This record gives sequence, C-alpha cells and structure tokens, in this order.
Amino acid sequence: MAASVREKQTVALKRMLNFNAPPLKNSAAEPVWKVLIYDRFGQDIISPLLTVKELRDMGITLHLLLHSDRDPIPDVPAIFFVMPTEDNIDRICQDLRNQLYESYYMNFISAISRSKLEDIASAALAANAVTQVTKVYDQYLNFITLEDDMFTLCHQNKELISYHAINRADIQDTDMEAIMDTIVDSLFCFFVTLGAVPIIRCPRGNAAEMVAVKLDKKLRENLRDARNSLFTGDNMAAGQFSFQRPLFVLADRNVDMATPLHHTWTYQALIHDVLDYQLNRVVMEEGAGGDPSPAGARPKKKNRKTYDLTGADKFWQKHKGSPFPEVAESVQEELDTYRTQEDEVKHLKSIMGLEGEDEGAISMLSDNTAKLTSAVSSLPELLEKKRLIDLHTNVATAVLDHIKSRKLDVYFEYEEKLMSKSTLDKSLLDIISDPDAGTPEDKMRLFLIYYITAQQAPSESDLEQYKTALLDAGCDLSPLNYIKQWKAFTKMAATPANYGNSGVKPMGLFSRVMNSGSQLVMEGVKNLVLKQHNLPVTRILDNLMEMKSNPETDDYRYFDPKMLRGSESSIPRNKNPFQEAIVFVVGGGNYIEYQNLVDYAKFKQGKKVVYGCSELSNAGQFIKQLSQLGQK
Repeated sequence: MAASVREKQTVALKRMLNFNAPPLKNSAAEPVWKVLIYDRFGQDIISPLLTVKELRDMGITLHLLLHSDRDPIPDVPAIFFVMPTEDNIDRICQDLRNQLYESYYMNFISAISRSKLEDIASAALAANAVTQVTKVYDQYLNFITLEDDMFTLCHQNKELISYHAINRADIQDTDMEAIMDTIVDSLFCFFVTLGAVPIIRCPRGNAAEMVAVKLDKKLRENLRDARNSLFTGDNMAAGQFSFQRPLFVLADRNVDMATPLHHTWTYQALIHDVLDYQLNRVVMEEGAGGDPSPAGARPKKKNRKTYDLTGADKFWQKHKGSPFPEVAESVQEELDTYRTQEDEVKHLKSIMGLEGEDEGAISMLSDNTAKLTSAVSSLPELLEKKRLIDLHTNVATAVLDHIKSRKLDVYFEYEEKLMSKSTLDKSLLDIISDPDAGTPEDKMRLFLIYYITAQQAPSESDLEQYKTALLDAGCDLSPLNYIKQWKAFTKMAATPANYGNSGVKPMGLFSRVMNSGSQLVMEGVKNLVLKQHNLPVTRILDNLMEMKSNPETDDYRYFDPKMLRGSESSIPRNKNPFQEAIVFVVGGGNYIEYQNLVDYAKFKQGKKVVYGCSELSNAGQFIKQLSQLGQK
C-alpha cells in the first residue's frame, strides 16, 4: 500500500468532483463551476479530507445538504454525493421534476440497488429530464478516514451499529443481520478503495466472526464475477498493487472492555475523552471563565469555538500521541520561539523608521532590506504559526482544567496499576469516597476497570461496600449490572485479558514550574511518563502479523476470499509474516487503542498498521451504552 487509504479516498473524491475524470494536471485552466449536493453521510466523509478552499479550487461554488431548501440554478451542473436511501432517492426525483439544475451527476456513497435505480429512471422520464442525468456512479466510499492510518465506519446513525446495538439482550436475528450487513458494506467499500483483497482472521463465536463470514462471501462473489469485479483491471492501477496482501484482523469489543473506560494520558486521546472532539474537530465553549456579569445583567453568551486538528498541523502530527506534560512543555517552547521571531520583525520596523540623514542608518538600511524582505515573506508563515500556537494553547488549557479539577492524573496512574496488576498505594474506596476526585462517571469508570481486571471478583460484602460508596458519590450503578453479566458470560473469566506490564514512571511533581509567562501552570499535576506496552488488541495483531503461536489466537479462523474453492481447513495458508495489517474492532474503538497500535508500529521497521472501528466512542459515550444495557 504505497499510498495511505486517506490519500486514496481523497483522490477518489477529487475524481468525483471532476465529473469522474482524473483531475487535470495543468492548473491554469479555469475549473468548471458546479454545485455539490450531499447528505449528512457525504458531508462526514468529505469534511475530514477536503477543506472549503480545496473544494473551491475544484470549482465547487456551493455545497448544500440534499434535504435543505435549495433554489433552482438552471445553468449549472450538480454533483450529488449521497447514500442510496429511500428519502434521498425521493428527494432527487423531486429535484428532477422541479428542474433545479442543468445536468445531474449522481454519485452514490455505497452501491445502489436495481429497483432504486429504476425509480430514478422513471422519475427522469416523467420529468422529461433523461438527457440531463449525465452519469450515475457507485463510489464505494462508505467509510470515514480520520488519519492516514485510522478509519471509522459512520458518524451519522452510529447508534445503529454501536456496542449497545450488537449486545442487546433482546436483539432479533433480523436486526443482527442488518447490523452486520451495514458493517460489511462499509468494509467492502474500504477494501475497494484500498484496492486490495485481504486475508481475514477473526475469533470464533462472536459478532466479529459474523462480519468476517459475510465479508469473505461478499469479496468472493465480487472476485468471481470477473467482468464486473472491482478488484481487477484499471482500478488496480500499476504501482498501487503490492505483491503482499494485507492481513485483516477482526476483533470484538468484548475482548477488552477495560481500555474503552480507561482514563488516558496522551494528547489526542485526552482531547477525545474530556472535550467534544469528533471527525477531527474540537468544539469548545469560550468565555466560560472570566468575570461574573454584574447582577441583573444578561449572562454573557458563551461563544462556541471550533478548531480543526488536521494533518497539515505539524505540532499536532508530532504531539498527538505524546503524554500530556510533554505537550504542555512543547506548546510553551513553540510560543517562545514565535515571540523571538516576532521581536525581530518589530526590531526591523523600528530601524526602518529611522530618518535618512544619519550615516549609520543608511549603511544599516542596505543590510536590513534583505532582512526585511525575508521578514515580510515569512509573515504568512508566522501568522499561521501563531494561529496554531493559540489553538493548542486553548485546547491544552481546556484539557488541563479537566485534569486538575477531576484529578485525572491520579485516576490514570491508579488504573494503569490495576491493569498491570502492580501493587496499589492507596485503597480504591479512598478514591471513590474522595469528594474532590473526579465526577461520578470518573469513579464509575475506575471501579468498572477494577471489576473487569480483578483476578477474582470481590466478595459480596466488599461489593456492597463499594456499591454504597459509589451511590454516595452519585454514581449510576446500571453499567455495573451489565459488566457483571458480561463477566459471568465471557469465558475470559478464567483468564482475564492481559494488559502487559505497562507501569507508569512518575517523574515527581512538576518541580520546575514553567517560566512565569507560561499559560499552562502544571503545578500539582503528576508528570507521568509511559512505558511502551501492548493492549489486548495490539497483542492479538502482533501474534497474527508475526505468525507467532499463542493460545489466544491459534484458534482464530482464516479466510482467503481469493481461494474460490476449498474448505477452511484445506486452504493453503500464508506462512510468512505480514508487512501490512488492518485491525478492525466490531463494537466501537477509541483513540487509546489507536495510539497503542501507532506506538507498536513505530518499533516495526517497514510495517504498516491501520486501525478501524465501527464507531469511535469515548469513555463517557461507552459507559452510557453500558448503562442502557444494564437497565434491561
């Protein structure tokens, strides 16, 4: 996979916006002006990949939601990028009847069925608009790429394929089939875009296995129909097809229930945990602090600020996986270097303001013109730098407020000890009953991790004591009801998931308080440094990718969609370690696991690992799902 899946999806989108022709190399030509009509799904796919400016460069003057009130623009071509749902098709037919645009390019995010195509055709006939429907395409882009090595299936309606949806006690077979089909449809799109047929491995007897069986069947059917196969010919352009096929590991969320509840210590995962962070965008309320408004005055309206954390942001790319104290330090360093550069420009300004009479100034002038030119040319760069520094200062400050007010460093350290079975320095009850430590949700998360990772469950009397303390702290106990069932149900009860010997080295409190000008006062926050350790999902991947024998994964099923015949046992298996792998968690993933995989791949020369999940949920969202499951 020479190009990352993010690049491939971006190329596919650009191609679509260019009426499905490869974008022209000569940029001098004026682009054709056009309108882009998308639904919420299309919007979610495009927004992490293309900025408004990039859309404009491609000739998109207007981008509108399909179900908004749109005025007719009779002399402009329209590109539609929508899911093939009943509502969307009805609305497109209505547009055809109202003759909104000059020509219609229909692009369906996922393959459209024959019957729905016929609906569009008959509407076009009735509206006398057949000539205007220029092209209809299946784009196979039904997934959202968030990083070069991370994707998720959907953001709209994600509760339909959430952990809660898959693990409901009262689920019907037909519902389960529908959920699995939705997931498989997206994964199929992912592999079409990637242009590779994977070798699939999955555990037995859970949702991940159902997905694997269906995906294998779907890939197989597509490969068998050689004339219409999506994996042959021109879409396998030379160069993007590597001889080694990727390994696709399907894991089930139930393998590891502690990580999604875990308090974390790395920058990106912390942002996802404590702030409103979705599709690479943070939404923050501004002006929450500040002076209280005088009595009787209207309270100040809180401004919502959105920040995009993108691949173009070098600081973000470098530090999104760093422990938080390191990020705080780096923000400060960036700020200092920026200030010195700013001072240079100011200094030059003052010199240039000198009158020409005095000799010294003249000689300095010639020397300084060069400096000024370079200063002026570096201005846009400086301003961009300033914007990024402000962004990270604001975001990091917001995260820091949460860490301090909820004592998240204490939670993180304690949970790491629980998960790595190290000795504990204080009792769990103390933390739960400490009114200053965290929110009720924080306490519940901590207790659930203790319960999940405990070698043997606490005795009834201890459990009652914990429950009373949790209730006193204001916790909702329904997640615990579900986790109790889960623990009784999983065969894992005998061998609790092993979280590696993570160990956190506390580096003492921040002894040297950062220089007084620092925005981020880290006093009293523990400076914890992480040691590399593998979480269960990473460990499963490591066994399968490196062909290690391990009781945990030896029983995993093996599918090879390219083998058209032969039962599972007779398929010749690949014996060599894989160079590329995709791990996909059915039932929801999180940035903690993603970061753990990224760290793992850093130590493996030349290996590529991509992380995918059916939905991205942070601990708050996950615990909500557990409590819904526990209320039944």
